[in-house]
Amino acid sequence: MSTEFEAVIGLEIHIQLLTGSKAFSADSTSYGQMPNTQVSPISLAHPGTLPRHNKHAIELAMKMGLALQCDITRINRYARKNYFYADLPKGYQITQFDTPLCTGGFVNIKPKKGEPKKVRLIRIHMEEDTGKSMHDQDLTDSLIDYNRAGTPLIEVVTEPDIRTGDEAYAFVTEIRRLVRYLEICDGNMEEGSLRCDANISIRSKGTSAFGTKVEVKNMNSISNVKRAIDFEIKRQTELLNNGGSVVGETRGFNGLNGITFSMRKKELVNDYRYFPEPDLPPLTLTETDIEAVRHSMPELPESLFNRFNNELGLSEYDASVLTDDKSTALYFNRLIQCTSNYKAAANWVNVAIKGYLNENAMGMESFPLQPEKIAEIIEVIDKNIISHSAAAQHLFPAMIKDSAASAVSLIEKLNLAQDANTDTIETLIAEVLSKFPDKVQEYKNGKTGLLGLFVGEVMKASKGKADPRKTNEQVRKMLDA
Repeated sequence: MSTEFEAVIGLEIHIQLLTGSKAFSADSTSYGQMPNTQVSPISLAHPGTLPRHNKHAIELAMKMGLALQCDITRINRYARKNYFYADLPKGYQITQFDTPLCTGGFVNIKPKKGEPKKVRLIRIHMEEDTGKSMHDQDLTDSLIDYNRAGTPLIEVVTEPDIRTGDEAYAFVTEIRRLVRYLEICDGNMEEGSLRCDANISIRSKGTSAFGTKVEVKNMNSISNVKRAIDFEIKRQTELLNNGGSVVGETRGFNGLNGITFSMRKKELVNDYRYFPEPDLPPLTLTETDIEAVRHSMPELPESLFNRFNNELGLSEYDASVLTDDKSTALYFNRLIQCTSNYKAAANWVNVAIKGYLNENAMGMESFPLQPEKIAEIIEVIDKNIISHSAAAQHLFPAMIKDSAASAVSLIEKLNLAQDANTDTIETLIAEVLSKFPDKVQEYKNGKTGLLGLFVGEVMKASKGKADPRKTNEQVRKMLDA
């Protein structure tokens, strides 16, 4: 008989900070340069060289901690973490051990499957990145690019609060969105600027003891984080149900076939032989330092979501789409300063504008119309000067082509103004009904859902100039006569 298990998952998110220079030297952090061109005696740890603090990196790390409700450590000491991989030029990594910059904190997540929950954090600490090993560039040798070595990182470490791949997916998604809002990292997992390791164990449901932990690395997308965790839960469950045991180890993930594979036996903390970094003085932060960073931070996505949902009365879906990325949220924020029709504003951003951006492979920052112009469109619709369909199909594209022109001038130029003349509408309705005598009979026999067909045909015949509300009323009246 198989045992019912539950997963216990903790995540470690490594986030490269958007600084122009490395964590402890002046070397450039520009991505995509020729291998080993962004190194110096300091980042390569030549004898006699000394590291120094990067103030901007510390400020960016503090932003993340404050955004996640962490406590900021006032006196920070650095340590050397010793391990001997070819991509670590020093033979040790400068990191934080017993005084992480940020402690505590949490992330609220809303997984697609399951209930919203709070994932607690253990710590956020600062450290430097390693170089990059390349095993597929040469037939006989592995090559090392040290350009990345020394790039400033923060590592976000969670409590083992996550139970499913869906929850992990939601957590990493929220972290990526947050770093982009804060502009501390571009969040590109494909380029390695945001990386996720998952610590996964399983235990019998109803028990509190942890099982043997397996760490999974090499997941280069958020979807692969979920896939790797789902596979590992299944693998460990089958092992235990078949009388086997889980080995504590580090495993990689193959995105092509969706399986994990063994890489090495898991190191213990004492294997790293941490000891204080003798070449870096302690970093002391004051309340003034912390408050200066706090005041430089933008409104965060959770706050924006709550404001759009609760104060503006938008649906959770609309609020979620609007806050998915910072540029969209900022655009909408400016738009609602120009119109009080918040629902219409959300619809224009989420449908027409996003549709245009997707068709043209553009970001919101490149959209040619200022929010004031979209507010003009909303106003002429609200005043029944133009129908929504005419605005979407004709006015909106015309304003994109001529962003300096006003909505009213383009309506006049393109002859888009709504026709409220009852006689004209009745004539068009009569023409439409005469084209569909069988559908008219079906309507009279009780198939009232056909009303939309007739109204749509009238709107098409009027080139969008007929008033939809009046057209709807008149079509119904003429059909029921």
